[in-house]
Parts: sequence; structure tokens; C-alpha cells
Amino acid sequence: MKITPIEFRGQPALRASTADGSTLTVALHGAQVLSWTAADGVERLYLSPSAVFDGQAAIRGGVPICCPQFNQRGMLPKHGFMRNLPWVHEASGTPETLRLTLRDSEATRKLWPHAFEARLEATLSTGGLRTALTLVNCGTAPWTFAAALHTYLRVDDISGVRLEGLQGSNRWDSLRDDRHVETSAALHFDAEFDSVYAAPARPLRLVQPSGTLEISQSASCSETVVWNPGAVLGAKLADMPADGFRHMLCVEAARIDEPVLLAPGAQWLGWQQLRVL
Repeated sequence: MKITPIEFRGQPALRASTADGSTLTVALHGAQVLSWTAADGVERLYLSPSAVFDGQAAIRGGVPICCPQFNQRGMLPKHGFMRNLPWVHEASGTPETLRLTLRDSEATRKLWPHAFEARLEATLSTGGLRTALTLVNCGTAPWTFAAALHTYLRVDDISGVRLEGLQGSNRWDSLRDDRHVETSAALHFDAEFDSVYAAPARPLRLVQPSGTLEISQSASCSETVVWNPGAVLGAKLADMPADGFRHMLCVEAARIDEPVLLAPGAQWLGWQQLRVL
């Protein structure tokens, strides 16, 4: 893997490429994966053309890291603070892996009084991308956290997409505050959609006319979040074009319903794997 420092929309980033033509772009801000293309050159991640790149705000698109809090389930800023801080590029020791690291600082301890190390590792393979988040407790007392890899997948048109593999999973529909078992063999999207599923054991398949993407996640990520803002909410998002909802679907590997309790010296690893079929 060749890794090159670049400037992306005025902010520092890293561009990685492999011999087969796969490419990866990752912002230092939030260790956020912004772009992934396999050897076929097709962009598989959605990045809003209206996303804010000021080194402070969250970036709309790619793979934001939500940690140590998911959404507003706690006292921290929405989705925690890790997506809003600069990370440091470090050697991964693995040829096809790019690693960024964040450690606790005076700024983080004002928000969250714990000693930690967080690592984001993005690994390219033939037709595949694996994003992995590791958290290490560097302190002397246990602490808890939640996490999600908030992946924005690029789609041709949301009306022509189906997501297979969640039938039989427990579902919490956050829009209706309703809990039930998913009965549909494939999800279709014609309005705002925001649900948390118990993660199935088998990979999901995102199917659309241009091709199919397989989505799998580690057992340590016990939930799968599926989100599309739809036309009404999409029009209200200042950092997304009014029609942006048509070209994205978030499928997130998450650990949110039961936070992780991490002992001193222990570590936790959660990952999501995307593979072009």
C-alpha cells in the first residue's frame, strides 16, 4: 500500500492505493474514511458535496466514528467527540492497513475523564474494505462506552435499492418508537428510515442495478443501524443537498444498546467489512 499525505477540501488527509488499483482517502479530522474505490474505480461511499470541512465540525459522509457515545444517549456531544478531533497517522505494521490513533488529552478529559487510546485501521483487500475501531483502557479504573462505524454507502438511487439479510432480527423503529421482529426479506426505502436492529449472524447484501455489496460486522458490534433521512428531513440538513438522500444509505456496525465495560488494560475491537460481489 502506498500512503500519501494530501489536502482534501482544505484539510489534511491521507490517500492510500494498492497495486490492484483500489484507493482509500481518510481525513485526519476524526480518522474519517471519506472515499473508497475498489479496482473497478466505482466510488462506494457517499460524501455530501455540502459537507463542512473546517477541522472542527463533523463531516457528513464517509465513515464517521461515533464514540464513546452514540447519538444523544448520554451527556456528551452528539455521537461523542472522537469524530471532531484530529488523529495521528502511525505505522500499522500490516502492508495493506492504514492506522490513525487518538489518545486522551486535556481537551478530551474535560469532556470524558478517562485515559484511553483509540485506533482506526482501514484495510484494503481485493474488492474489499475493512474498517476497525480499537479502544484501549489506559487508566486504572474501568469505564463504559458505546460505539458505531456510521458508514454512508453510496447508492445510485435510494428508490431502486434493497437491503437483504435483516429478516427475523429484532428491530427498534426509532421514528415510531416501536419494537418488533423484522418480517421483510428485503428492506426498501421510500421515506425517512431510522431503525436499530439486533445484528444478524450472516452478512447483509445491498442490492442495486449497478451491483451488490456484502456488509458484515464483528460479533462485538451487537447492533446494525439503518438510516436514510428521506426527502423531508434531508431538505433540512444544511450540510447535505436537498436530493442527497437519494444517493446514500447508512448501514452501521454498532455497539449501543448494552455499553461495553472495559477493565484497566483491556481493549475492545469492533469492525465492519464491505465487499464488492
